Amino acid sequence: MNRKATVGVDVGGTNTAIGIVDALGNVLAKDNIDTPSHGDIAQYITDLSNAIKALIKSVQLVNSEIVVLGIGVGAPNGNYYNGTIEYAPNLSFRGIVHFVSLLKEKFPDMEYVALTNDANAAAIGEMIYGGAKDMKNFVMYTLGTGVGSGLVVNGDLVYGADGFAGECGHTTLIPGGRSCGCGAKGHLEAYCSAPGMRRTAFEIMVRDNATDSMLADKSFKELSSKMIYDAAVKGDKVALEVFEQTGKWLGQGLADTVHHLSPEAVFLFGGPTAAGDYIFKPTKESMEAHLLPIFKGKIKILPSQLNPGDAAIVGASALVWKEMEK
Repeated sequence: MNRKATVGVDVGGTNTAIGIVDALGNVLAKDNIDTPSHGDIAQYITDLSNAIKALIKSVQLVNSEIVVLGIGVGAPNGNYYNGTIEYAPNLSFRGIVHFVSLLKEKFPDMEYVALTNDANAAAIGEMIYGGAKDMKNFVMYTLGTGVGSGLVVNGDLVYGADGFAGECGHTTLIPGGRSCGCGAKGHLEAYCSAPGMRRTAFEIMVRDNATDSMLADKSFKELSSKMIYDAAVKGDKVALEVFEQTGKWLGQGLADTVHHLSPEAVFLFGGPTAAGDYIFKPTKESMEAHLLPIFKGKIKILPSQLNPGDAAIVGASALVWKEMEK
């Protein structure tokens, strides 16, 4: 009996992760290739295609009944409508890259090849394999180098008129505030991403001259959200305030999203969420404080149930199942 599977591809700034995922979300095999810094898209597509074909062959050698139905790709600035990656700031591929059409040339017999941005892929993964299986209306927030989001309304991902809906990380939190990576000021991403938490830590240490903090001997580039968490567990006042303040900002942003969409739940995914209640508790309290009365006490904030190590490729692979539903 055939065992159905799909390919998930996560295009990152340095590496591209590839996996074969079965219908239950189990990763049967995975690999990585370099995402080139030289911008040669033709060579990259060739390398990616060869890696995918080798991975498919490897799983079929173990189980000849595995049938691969399609390829799902998650990428920065991925446009689902056009199958393109458009002006991605952290990729060497410039301008508009017709990613899906280039990949289809290498897989002419593959019926389903689709692409979306990485946060949308995470939302689809949560809907197919994770905690949102029985939900028709939810939001996924991804906290990492940036703050991404995927919006699901009535069981469908929201793409908007041009394919780029759902940039909740670039809502204005503090007018004229910190510079965001996108060039604007005061965006949620500048405060609630992992680099945003680092900036908060240094602002607190400067404000309080906190030379006794466990974080005080770390360089700006060295400090990570994991280090902040480890310090918070040991009672470091700076670290504890970082989580408290980050949660307040994030909760405010989530309240805006709730007012726009009225979701059943908001899922949080990414490195900072591993801190558990250190981030979830102040986020929940802040969101409730900023909500209209009609929403208070109704919206759940939940950790993603996707395996962090495989979430990117699993989410991308789930895009194929959504394509098959059409």
